[in-house]
Amino acid sequence: MDFPTWMSAIQQRAESALDAVLPAPTFAPARLHDAMRYATLGGGKRVRPLLCHAAGAVFKADEKVLDTAGIAVELIHAYSLVHDDLPCMDDDVLRRGKPTCHVEFDEATALLVGDALQTLAFQTLSNHLPGISPARQLDMLHLLATASGSRGMAGGQAIDLAAVGQTLTVGELEFMHIHKTGALIRAAVLLGAHCGEATPEQLERLGHYANRAGLLFQVVDDILDAEASTATLGKTAGKDAAQNKPTYVNILGAAEAKRMAAELRQEAHDALAGFGDAAERLHQLTDFIVERSF
Repeated sequence: MDFPTWMSAIQQRAESALDAVLPAPTFAPARLHDAMRYATLGGGKRVRPLLCHAAGAVFKADEKVLDTAGIAVELIHAYSLVHDDLPCMDDDVLRRGKPTCHVEFDEATALLVGDALQTLAFQTLSNHLPGISPARQLDMLHLLATASGSRGMAGGQAIDLAAVGQTLTVGELEFMHIHKTGALIRAAVLLGAHCGEATPEQLERLGHYANRAGLLFQVVDDILDAEASTATLGKTAGKDAAQNKPTYVNILGAAEAKRMAAELRQEAHDALAGFGDAAERLHQLTDFIVERSF
């Protein structure tokens, strides 16, 4: 099938899988479960499940196992967005074209939503995975935990908060985003590979691809924040500049940031060279990350 059809099919699979694992709002505590579903369902491009499926396709992994791995990463991502939007963090009121979780519900509920989504991610990934050995599943859980914690996404957010109003070098900015954004992108790719029979050498090469793709995703986000409208983004445009956050655009300028994006795009493609046609979906997603914007 062509790429848009494949992408839509995986997005629908992710939505259905998320709907199935999220507790129904008819179960107590109803308000918390309602807020969890509000924050997770019906929005987002599901880039992480897409990357998970695309990497798994290289090794002909079982699609149902890939669904589980993909939504585990997506649940971590959803929790991070809920917490990032809180007044004590980025203090945002719009996410995916609708009020942020703490605005729609309240701050305490939003905090608990993030906590509950995080634990649900590990509950989901610890369920029986057909064809996956206990040792490999433990590796997958360790991978997601590392990518989510202080040496990954949460640590990157801490660096981001500390960098407000500071002047960073490109290297320092890259270090921050390798953790804040790149860690979960890498986890999505490697979890997909773990669902198949990837060798250590193949995992290393895919990890290099994911590092390039993760930075590419962030550079594009910085350009979008500077150039796209709130309606296009589904979140408040220009928020990084308003909060005096260091970005690739304000450090390099828009033209140089776009040049960097082009270089990262090529580096990501080059990292997949040894996988041949099996990596077609990863190549297509690399282009999608860029072409969704400019």
